[in-house]
Amino acid sequence: MHDAGAGVVHGHAHQFDDAEQQYEASSLGMWLFLAQEVLFFGAVFATYAYYSFLHTDAFEAASNHLSLTLGTINTVVLIASSLTMVFAVHQAQHGGKRAQIGWLLATMLLGTVFLGIKAYEYTHKFHEGLVPGALFTYSGPDAPQHQLFMCLYFVMTGLHALHMIIGIGILATLCVLAQRGWFRAGYYTPVEMTGLYWHFVDLVWIFLFPLLYLIGRH
Repeated sequence: MHDAGAGVVHGHAHQFDDAEQQYEASSLGMWLFLAQEVLFFGAVFATYAYYSFLHTDAFEAASNHLSLTLGTINTVVLIASSLTMVFAVHQAQHGGKRAQIGWLLATMLLGTVFLGIKAYEYTHKFHEGLVPGALFTYSGPDAPQHQLFMCLYFVMTGLHALHMIIGIGILATLCVLAQRGWFRAGYYTPVEMTGLYWHFVDLVWIFLFPLLYLIGRH
């Protein structure tokens, strides 16, 4: 759906002919941004794939340092957050201000739960001596390869967590704007574009989870 009535409710920026063109430009801009994000994460995934191919056995063994239970819980949490984001966009499209804010807050809560679990995992790795660098104390078989795996783990999940933090900040901004009455049935583009971003971040985790948590499970 698009903002057919945005020109009446909020008008449009001077560089656009009408609200329809403004919406199309916003949508195109977001999809181009997401395409750039695909390239960015694609390079990280390619790096992981390369070293995983070189050190398959060591990476599978190193994967067992990760908590499958916590990884699974976080996966469920993010899938649930995508659902609440869909509800938020739906309410924005139909002018449900109160419900929209509620679903945005629910999405923020689930995102915060995800980050809290991830922070716990990071802390646990610190106490286990699995943080790459001077703090890495693991001395078992293939220790250098284990350290490489953990390095990629922290880089990949850290980048993902950063995107989650940014997303939560955007959701908080949307809550404030929604409370002020910015979004109505005829104008909901910021909520819809944020939904696309949030779904993309969730999708990245869907790829991270099996690559990092499941490769060593047989």
